[in-house]
Amino acid sequence: MPANNSNTDILAAGAFAAFTVDLLVYPLDTIKTRLQSTDYKRLYTKSSTNALNRSLFRGLYQGIGSVVIATVPSSGAFFTTYEGTKSLLGHTALPTPVTHSVASSIGELVSCFILTPAEVLKQNAQMVSRSKSSPANNKIFDGNATILALRKFNSPTQLWRGYTALAGRNLPFTAMQFPMFEHVRTSIHAYRTRKGIATGSLWETGLVTAISAGSAGAVAAVITTPIDVVKTRIMLSASESSQQRGEQQQRAIKEVEAQGKDAKAEIEKAQQAARGGRAGGLAVGKEILRTEGVKGLFRGGALRCIWTAVGSGLYLGVYESGRRYLEGRRTGAGEGAVL
Repeated sequence: MPANNSNTDILAAGAFAAFTVDLLVYPLDTIKTRLQSTDYKRLYTKSSTNALNRSLFRGLYQGIGSVVIATVPSSGAFFTTYEGTKSLLGHTALPTPVTHSVASSIGELVSCFILTPAEVLKQNAQMVSRSKSSPANNKIFDGNATILALRKFNSPTQLWRGYTALAGRNLPFTAMQFPMFEHVRTSIHAYRTRKGIATGSLWETGLVTAISAGSAGAVAAVITTPIDVVKTRIMLSASESSQQRGEQQQRAIKEVEAQGKDAKAEIEKAQQAARGGRAGGLAVGKEILRTEGVKGLFRGGALRCIWTAVGSGLYLGVYESGRRYLEGRRTGAGEGAVL
């Protein structure tokens, strides 16, 4: 744990950072979810020209309520676990990049367990669509979308169906991002110190952290886009009932039989995908690759790169600045709080 910071400091800084970022970049996340969904063409493009229609940009804050509620404790849990594990492993002989990867991975496992129900609910709410004449269709903040999405779930356990998928995306993402982030940040600080232009102010801390986190996050986001697409598909299908899955399987049987394939094997893959387990994620990925090609696995990749760069930069920039500010207040050292 950073010197002079308590668990309360880290929880508060992490929660404030998460809340700030959620409000600012949430619309980009909504568009990304819609681009990656199986219903993308049917709901958000014009059949005659394949051009985007306005519905893609309606209700961009649908589902934000559940995420704000869950993000505060999940982000606080992540940073507390990350800083604590990093401090603990700092006394071992492990290389620094390995320490950062392990600490961030453990933090993500804890965070994902808290965040998964809200993430599943959020993505289903983002996909709620209404007729053009509906008054709610023009609302920026629409709480009813979350309620409509929640009604699709028959059991609370369905909200955790995406845990493996979420952890499967976030673990490699953070394992790549945080070592790159820490390396870039250390290098920038070392350069500024060597040139005699370092100020040690909160502004400098926040800006350097934001640039380092944003660049590292953008690289990790592009690499992990295929996993993100699979995660989105699994979470959007989390509310499907056995009857709905059965109807989908019957349609799939007819399709594969028409193609002369082994229907039983194909349906087993579909069943695994519906359960959202490890094999399900692999099956979903293979299906996307078969039906949409490599392009389908990277759908929404450019947008994800942009919003992750912005989101990660703001997230860690605000977190680090907040942590430094609270540290200055706690120790009474005015130097840490100089703007």
